[in-house]
Amino acid sequence: MLPLPLEPTDDRANPVFRDAASCKKWLAQFQLTNLQLAHSLLLTEINELNRYPLSGLERLNTLELLRDTVRYVQEGYAKKLVAKPLPLSESELIAFLAIVQLWQAMALGYQRCLQTHLTGDKQLARHGALLCQRSLRYSGLAIFEHLRTGYEIDGRLWRQLHSLYAIAEERGLLFEKVPDPQSENSPPNKSQPTCHDTYLTTLLTSYARPAELSRAQLQLLGSWLPQWCGILIVERSYTASKGDAQPLAFDLSDSPHGLQPARIVKAGESMRYLAMVPLSKLIRVKTILLQQGKTPQQVELGELGSNRECIELLTFLHQCWCEDRDMRFVARNQADQRALLYYNPGRIYAQLTGKAYKPPAKSAEHDSAARKQIETFGRVLQDSPDRKAAETGSPLETWHIDNETILGAQLTRAGTSGGQLSRHQLVALRTGDAESYALGVATWVKIMRTGQLRVGVRYLPGKVDPVTLQAAGPDRTTSDKSAPAFLLQAVPALNIPPSLVVTRDWFKPGQVVEVLRPHGEKQNVKMGFSVEHGTDYERVSFTPA
Repeated sequence: MLPLPLEPTDDRANPVFRDAASCKKWLAQFQLTNLQLAHSLLLTEINELNRYPLSGLERLNTLELLRDTVRYVQEGYAKKLVAKPLPLSESELIAFLAIVQLWQAMALGYQRCLQTHLTGDKQLARHGALLCQRSLRYSGLAIFEHLRTGYEIDGRLWRQLHSLYAIAEERGLLFEKVPDPQSENSPPNKSQPTCHDTYLTTLLTSYARPAELSRAQLQLLGSWLPQWCGILIVERSYTASKGDAQPLAFDLSDSPHGLQPARIVKAGESMRYLAMVPLSKLIRVKTILLQQGKTPQQVELGELGSNRECIELLTFLHQCWCEDRDMRFVARNQADQRALLYYNPGRIYAQLTGKAYKPPAKSAEHDSAARKQIETFGRVLQDSPDRKAAETGSPLETWHIDNETILGAQLTRAGTSGGQLSRHQLVALRTGDAESYALGVATWVKIMRTGQLRVGVRYLPGKVDPVTLQAAGPDRTTSDKSAPAFLLQAVPALNIPPSLVVTRDWFKPGQVVEVLRPHGEKQNVKMGFSVEHGTDYERVSFTPA
């Protein structure tokens, strides 16, 4: 059995509640109007409680009383981090760390109870499975918080999770059901998870490339996994058949990793294998039924997603869990070369054209900065070299390409400082000594343990030409705005027609716009339908007008 590395308690600890009765009174008057203050108080008092010497059963009863309040405050406080670009700002990073610390504080409290149980405490004799499940649950939530925020997981969290599973396995507690009203989206009669289910939920969520999933998709995944984990079997050895979903593996011997392909790990006494064939069949059957017109409710997928959303997520999950990652995509070329990466449509336009984007000229009275310069100096000053460099997107950051395919690339920023990036944000990338830029989209963004920003980029098809859009036809009388845009040339070999990449506020089906190329050529086109969109762009079809 792996040890639980817990610090000893301290008689000098001074929590405001020291048993379940006083905790109940404290919660009755606990104010939730200020979530930041409520979060800070909860974290402080639970940390003090964890240091305070207390009987195992009293500590367990107290922690059970705290669970609902902790969940409410954590969910509310975590909204500060929804869809935030990375790296987080200082205040956002403080909030993220505090959320992780509170999950860890709850995990530590239950681990203290579990440690008391393992030493033979008779009052906790029948609570072994519950203590393991709760410890796994809160350890998993600390891991999940990293995943959905985009920060790389500390290996110590994985070691903690594996240690707890090993204890449950050795004690024969893996499949004992325990009551848990907080089980994700489960009806009351099914709110009895096991240590096996709780542990595999964390492993599979982590292996589903959560950095590429939206919050809504993560919520869907969280509602499905507790139902699916029961069909999965963990074994000490494995056999793999050609054409079937290959097994995944995890190591219980102080491993800083979650799931890995079984074929790349070294066999040993501490290795466990997860057969993925049952889950592969389940996902494929549900996908086929949805494609045939069944509703998500009819195929036991709940009410959180639409038919299309469920098909999309099921397909993605099958790729992550059941298909060979090395065979699924075009072979990646390992590389370690310098790259230039730009983001923000205006900056990308400036880099591709060599000059800053400027809207159509307006009179000086409409430009407060220009007016002040005229009042002070009698003329509009020329841009300073530093300002011009910033506007034209001069390289301020060094990036390195980790690997690349014809479809995209993975890059890591050399330093720990620089701009912020979001998922589904438009980027332009020039690799090595290439003369031209590729336009792409950030499919995932995360912060490494080193503090560096890492991003996955999917290339948009077609050679890119920077253009300027101006309202044309009837719309010219109602809008004189102009915006940078990008024309993606057709790719005949792939039967991909040309398309326009515009800023999100510019797309309007059927709108006629004037496309102005840098060398002065003009063309009126009519925008058609949206091909795809992200946080700051929309890729649209068009026809000559």
